[in-house]
Amino acid sequence: MFLFILGVLLLVAGFVVGRNTYTNAPASRARLPLMIVGVALAVLGFFTSTVRQVDAGEVGVVKLFGRVQSEVLEPGLHLVNPLADVVFFDKRTQNYTMSATHDEGDKEGDDAIRVLTADGLEVVIDLTVLYRVIPEQTPTILQTIGPDYQDRIVRPVSRTRVRDNAVSYDAVALYSTRREEFQNRILRSIETDFKKRGLLLEQLLIRNIQLPESVKQTIESKINAEQESQKMQFVLTKEKQEADRKRVEAQGIADYQRIISAELTDKQLRYEQIKAQRELAESPNSKIIVLGDTKGAQLLIDGR
Repeated sequence: MFLFILGVLLLVAGFVVGRNTYTNAPASRARLPLMIVGVALAVLGFFTSTVRQVDAGEVGVVKLFGRVQSEVLEPGLHLVNPLADVVFFDKRTQNYTMSATHDEGDKEGDDAIRVLTADGLEVVIDLTVLYRVIPEQTPTILQTIGPDYQDRIVRPVSRTRVRDNAVSYDAVALYSTRREEFQNRILRSIETDFKKRGLLLEQLLIRNIQLPESVKQTIESKINAEQESQKMQFVLTKEKQEADRKRVEAQGIADYQRIISAELTDKQLRYEQIKAQRELAESPNSKIIVLGDTKGAQLLIDGR
């Protein structure tokens, strides 16, 4: 639009110079170049003001003299009124992060959500919201909210719904056993609020839940006690298994001795003794062989 206005001004200047052709010769020579440049700039300015490009991943909404038109411009080239403004909206997935870490959130500094739980404790929650605009609703968004919908809708609605739902949970349950339930609950409530305002919630991520230091120490003590209890239970189970093994082994030995004592005779013992002496006598090593029983024992010495 600036080029169009500049071209018109140059054309006017050319016509003015043309009226003074006989009184100002140097100025009259500039008349034709001024008019040519003026026409070129006017045509170029009109063309650039009329043709608007919408990039991939965006949609455009036309606003003329403060009135928002209902037509949504898809990616590509479009002919619009040169006096109109085109407001562009990103229709791709966007994210908004609120974190206690200074360089992670969309706001500088500590931007985490501080909530009070059912047991009166303050819990700090880091949250990321994944969402996108509904293209068909962008004229309504521009008319009722404006292009800064992150600060007007995404941030306050998310923080409010997290606080509203956190009061139904104890701090420990929120941190451990009911964390997924809490996340699904706030997702449903935020999704409803977003849809009413032309936004589509895709996913809600609870990045971190920070408990008060006293509660963290209590949980750590409980975990340590449970681990010690499990360790002691393991030791007791192992000792019981070892006692059972020894009991079975002792029972087996007792049964063996009872069977041997009931069935072993003097003749069998004498036979085993003779067989052992024979094997010893056939051995190539030096040896002393005791023949007979202990009463009439005889020694046979082999010096090999």
